[in-house]
Amino acid sequence: MGGRKWVAVRVLAIAMVVASCGSAAVDTQGRNGTLEAGLPAASAAGLAFAPEQGAVKGDTVTGGDAAAGKAAPGADQALIVKTGTMVVDVANLDAALARAQASVAAAGGYVSGSDRSGQGGQQVATMTYRIPAATWDVALEGLRRVATSIEKEQTNAVEVTGQVLDLGARITNLRATEAALQGIMAKATKIPDVLAVQQQLTDVQGQIEQLTTQQQHLQQQAAFGTLSVTFIVPVVAVTTATTGWDPGHQVDQATAQLIELGQGLASVAIWLVIVGLPSGLVLLLVAIPFVWAARRVRARVRRGPPGGPSWGTGPGAGPRAGAQAAGAAGAGTGASGAA
Repeated sequence: MGGRKWVAVRVLAIAMVVASCGSAAVDTQGRNGTLEAGLPAASAAGLAFAPEQGAVKGDTVTGGDAAAGKAAPGADQALIVKTGTMVVDVANLDAALARAQASVAAAGGYVSGSDRSGQGGQQVATMTYRIPAATWDVALEGLRRVATSIEKEQTNAVEVTGQVLDLGARITNLRATEAALQGIMAKATKIPDVLAVQQQLTDVQGQIEQLTTQQQHLQQQAAFGTLSVTFIVPVVAVTTATTGWDPGHQVDQATAQLIELGQGLASVAIWLVIVGLPSGLVLLLVAIPFVWAARRVRARVRRGPPGGPSWGTGPGAGPRAGAQAAGAAGAGTGASGAA
């Protein structure tokens, strides 16, 4: 009974240590997440993680499997994550991409992503390069020589040395806890004790793997910077002016307009023949009686009222009728004198 109580006490103490390491691990992960939020998406692509790192003690690495004896970053070995973007103009896109890739390869880097497009006669390509931190400046200078002009260049540097050391120290503590749990497991005889120790051991190993992955990821980001370069071929003004003009297209449009005009005139003629002509005949038939009645009324007005003197014989005869009568009277007087 005493041995079981001893096992329970040891497991409880180790559980408290694991809980404290777990909360610290969460804090470290949060800071790491903040760092990665400011990096390009391509920075996490194509990473080949280094062998498992051991715990940090002093200026050397202790523990671990393949990484035993490797030097940890010290004050003179700062780990800096470098990122950058460039926008450059080039004369020929294919030639510029080939020269840029050769320059990056000469610096020990490689292409981790690419995107190429062409719209409206303009050719654009965006390349993502992974460049060793030691040759970062050399690669940048080579890319500058590829461009005919640089429209934009921006670089960032974030030091992660403290985070890597902090992760290494926590991994060391968790490995010590793992060894203690394995020792308790060897002495436990009761099934409940074995299950309790096994649960704690599983949690510790999961935290070790998580922190180790974070540490290796930071080390890889610091070892290889990420640079995104956009290559643009400027569009010449003459090309832009002639691109939107097509003689054949203009002829097609003019022909279409002429056909539409002819169709409109033909439609008007059809409406006039089918609708306008019958409508005009109907209106003419309706207007004929009114015209005839108007003429009859006008003729009656000219003849005067019934039974009255006719025009040119009565007292109201016009000047022409009076002149004719005077002439006739003069002619009679002359005839009588001659007699």
